[in-house]
Amino acid sequence: MSQFVSCMQWLRSSSVTEARNLVAFWLLGLCNNFAYVIMLSAAHDILHPAEHDNNITNASVPNRTDKLIEFCNPIGTGAILLADILPALLMKLTAPLYVYLLPYSLKVWIVVLLGAASFPLVAYGGVEAFWLSIIGVICASAGSGLGEVTFLSLSSHFSRNSVSTWSSGTGAAGVLGALSYAGLTALGFSPKNSLLLMLIIPASLLVTYFVILMKPHTVKRWTVGLNIDNGVGIENSDEYSEHQRLVKAEAEVQSSIGVPSQKLSCMHRLLLIKPLLKFMIPLFLVYFAEYFINQGLFELIYYKNMWLPRMQQYRWYQVIYQIGVFMSRSSVNLIHIKWIYIFPLLQCVNVIILTCEVFYKFIPNIWIIFFIILFEGLMGGGAYVNTFYRISEEVPKEHREFSMGVTSISDSLGISLAAAVAIPVHNYICQL
Repeated sequence: MSQFVSCMQWLRSSSVTEARNLVAFWLLGLCNNFAYVIMLSAAHDILHPAEHDNNITNASVPNRTDKLIEFCNPIGTGAILLADILPALLMKLTAPLYVYLLPYSLKVWIVVLLGAASFPLVAYGGVEAFWLSIIGVICASAGSGLGEVTFLSLSSHFSRNSVSTWSSGTGAAGVLGALSYAGLTALGFSPKNSLLLMLIIPASLLVTYFVILMKPHTVKRWTVGLNIDNGVGIENSDEYSEHQRLVKAEAEVQSSIGVPSQKLSCMHRLLLIKPLLKFMIPLFLVYFAEYFINQGLFELIYYKNMWLPRMQQYRWYQVIYQIGVFMSRSSVNLIHIKWIYIFPLLQCVNVIILTCEVFYKFIPNIWIIFFIILFEGLMGGGAYVNTFYRISEEVPKEHREFSMGVTSISDSLGISLAAAVAIPVHNYICQL
């Protein structure tokens, strides 16, 4: 008994709790964005069934030297991006108005189930059931969107560093997601088996939330005879009393960190959006520019007769971009940039350079393209983490939970518009 109590006291000490929570938020960011990244990295492979249905081989239009772009997919990867972002956008647009009514544990279960459904649906979609692949992409998108709103709102109940560790985890999802898919396929695994191996990720998210994360008393939860959200069930009355005492002590420690959000009316919530526009507009612009590059231009920029095959070039573009995102999303505690409009300005410069490369092919070496893509990722990740870090500093605590959730809408709006623009631009360029 005494050993159990001592162990509980150590596990709930303020330093250990803080460390566990920071690790948990990093893992939540990693797991939440993983499926979304995998779908974009596998965009070419997901499109193959549609192309086979149209009797097109080699994943491209046949080699035509009289065309501006010799190899063009008849369906651009912008179509996959659209399926991968519209459900997330719908979730982010509507969730802040009703999702606060649900306990966090239920929201996490929904996120996990959507993520777990996405991988087998895409893996087994195949040539004859391409629609299954699209449903799988939609599930990944909806789960990611709900997860982002949920976990960013949840971070308002924890220390400010939870935002930076969450952002670092989402950046790591990009790197590990793109790298794992490119690496597995390069090693000889089929896209189907590579996708099925990713089922470990939703299971990891479940363990992270219910086992690793130590939730304060301010977090909305269900209680059915035991503390479900903290992953602890104690039936012995003496141990239960000790557990309750420790929870009360933890609540006193956390009281200076997390405060429950005020119950806001719909009108009050709408009025709170206006002062958030200074955060939402630059985030929207930077995501529009970078995803126009990723899904509108990446597949049109390739080098022939080199050590990296054309299809692999696209996959490694995604890996390098995600490395840049991870680096910048992990940097906010070292470099904090308040003037966030610098990020969309520099990202637009990247759009101009790479669009010119598509038309004029003036960049002589793929390593220069790699550097530009790395810089693109740095700008996108920097905009994200510095935006939410400023919100955590400048928005009053009682409005912070709502503000975190609603600001996350802007990146999805930018990505959705980028996908909508990338599709006709891709088609136009392929016809030249």
